Amino acid sequence: MTADSSSTTRPIRRADPLRVVRRLVAPLFRELRSNEMAQIAICAVIGSVVGLVVDLLHRTVQFFHESDFSLPHGTFLSTGLGISHFGIVLVPPLGGLLLGLLALWVRRRRSNEIVDPVEANALYGGRMSFLDSVRLTVATVISNAAGASLGMEAGYSQIGASIFSSVGQYFRLRRGDERVFVTAGAGAAIAAAFNAPFAGAFYGFELILAQYAPRALAPVAVATVTATLTQRALSPSLALFRVQGATHVNSLSYALFAAMGVLAAGVGILAMMGVTWTERGMRRIAIPDWLRPAIGGVLLSAIAFWSPQVLGSGHGAIQYHFDTHWALTPLALLLGAKLVASAVSVGSGFRGGLFSSSLFIGCVFGAVFIQALLYFLPNLEDQYNAFMLVGMASVAAAIIGAPLTMIFLVLEGTGDFPLTIGVLIGVIVASTIVRLTFGYSFSTWRFHQRGIGIQGAHDIGWISDLTVSRMMRSDPQVVSDTMTVAMLRRRYPAGSVKLVFLVADDGTFKSQLELAKAYDASQDANADKTTLGSLVKTGRPFLVPGENVRDAMRLFEQTKSEALPVLESRTEPKLVGYLTEAFALRRYAQELERRRSAEMGDQDLFSINTPKT
Repeated sequence: MTADSSSTTRPIRRADPLRVVRRLVAPLFRELRSNEMAQIAICAVIGSVVGLVVDLLHRTVQFFHESDFSLPHGTFLSTGLGISHFGIVLVPPLGGLLLGLLALWVRRRRSNEIVDPVEANALYGGRMSFLDSVRLTVATVISNAAGASLGMEAGYSQIGASIFSSVGQYFRLRRGDERVFVTAGAGAAIAAAFNAPFAGAFYGFELILAQYAPRALAPVAVATVTATLTQRALSPSLALFRVQGATHVNSLSYALFAAMGVLAAGVGILAMMGVTWTERGMRRIAIPDWLRPAIGGVLLSAIAFWSPQVLGSGHGAIQYHFDTHWALTPLALLLGAKLVASAVSVGSGFRGGLFSSSLFIGCVFGAVFIQALLYFLPNLEDQYNAFMLVGMASVAAAIIGAPLTMIFLVLEGTGDFPLTIGVLIGVIVASTIVRLTFGYSFSTWRFHQRGIGIQGAHDIGWISDLTVSRMMRSDPQVVSDTMTVAMLRRRYPAGSVKLVFLVADDGTFKSQLELAKAYDASQDANADKTTLGSLVKTGRPFLVPGENVRDAMRLFEQTKSEALPVLESRTEPKLVGYLTEAFALRRYAQELERRRSAEMGDQDLFSINTPKT
């Protein structure tokens, strides 16, 4: 029997290339969460992508510098050579105006704050918004293209960390692994920007992760290496500085490096405070927020017209001052001008970082220091570059708060170990003084100014999940505030409970009472007449379910109480439970230990002491 000619046949399904690829890589998707080797391999690949992005951004900014300021091809803006005076006058204000208008347009459509890598690792388990990061990177490119006295490092680390974070979120990595990915992304970006993989890796460990952990070593290392190799393949000549030959350093110089560290700490603190002073001054001017970058651009143009080297990040100027030694007076004036220009740039709203700017400030500071010494110790002339390098690393460590990063940056740039020991002395002195006196690095100072109470990238975001509602007991001993002492004694024998909670007839919480107070001998005579409400004060402090363990511990400390009532809300004073200080402490310690074990898999090699807040 033949088939009916009208019968339907199944259509032939064509192979979908994308579906085939998904099937091939599906096992990798499933295993990535628990496969450390796969995560390392992914970091190596994405590190190359970050190196490519950093090189592209660098070329973009350089193109705008050459176009806007009529620079000769291949020269840096910060050298101050061959710059069009017309560009100095017009470009910073117009760039600031463009930046302000862009910020105004974006704010009306997306008003949320941009989360940077440090904040992401501290509060959000490494989760970053790629779209917001692109927005910040574009703003950073505009700021740098306009000649702002800042570097691109904030944009580099932001986009690098967000690329890694996006990949981690796509693969649904654990919180600890996501934080490592963010660290690898930021470190890879800095490594590519400065052609220094060690410095990039330690930048990630010191600032973005705030610890050195065995599980993080390989992902961060391979990311920084592949990013650097990619950048070197694309731009072989890109380097922060070149110092020819070994630098002679004698014993006296090491003592002078320590003295430099003391002064470098003061310069670093002055640079950070200058940003705050500028912001306060801008707020006092009755102009819209979006117009402030344009005002800052006008001020920057005025400074740059007299001292063009304040423009840009300082990359080219660093090499220029290694090759050309200025006299003391022009160096001191340039140091002051660069400090003011950087403060004006950040304080007025230009986007960027102080990483490379702090290196240039430190380089000029070191030149000022050695020029002053040469009046008294002319035999130190042959160590001129050594003092500049120590000054550069010391001031940068004081501002950025990453001492080992700066030490490795100099070591990778010079390969000079005796000089690196001198750098170590200056950096440690400067960073220690800043930590013990000022108490902040530039990033933590900015968080402090915004009212965000984080000391660094230590993961404290999980604290918000450890809420009072998860820790409280929901079986409080509730009695009426009109109950007499005698009635309470009959209901609760001595020692049966420690604490009772008083409520009004409508259920409104009134106060809490220790049972021992009701059994005090002074209450015996009037036990049948004395109400419980008369024994306590109303308006006692309380917690609400949504508060976290940090809020609870702060209230315990303020009130010196061993237990606190938990009310339904601040507007609905209905008793729902209570929390004891001992239990809150125990739960915090348990959760902290569990988080450390789950995220790192083993103990940290050692932790980093971050600046206090």
